[in-house]
Amino acid sequence: MSLPLVLTPEAEADLADIRTWYDGQRTGLGDRWIVCVEATFGRITFAPLSVAEVSRGVRRVAVRRFPYGVFYRVDPLQIAVIAVYHDRRDPRGWQARV
Repeated sequence: MSLPLVLTPEAEADLADIRTWYDGQRTGLGDRWIVCVEATFGRITFAPLSVAEVSRGVRRVAVRRFPYGVFYRVDPLQIAVIAVYHDRRDPRGWQARV
């Protein structure tokens, strides 16, 4: 049985902000962003412990085709996405959410 994947309000805001930005860059790019993020969520749900921790209890999976990572924790009852963060941003932003 796989664990449910839930997004924190901050992670939901990250997704919305990023999609809005990509939609402003090119028509349809925001939709492609969401497809890639959903595929990343699927990979996480399939094997949540398959990647190394980047911080105590926090793991990161790269979003294919986009310079972002999905940061999450695996709890006994769920997988909690805490941030969707650009690779070149200061990591203290997502680390403050831990």
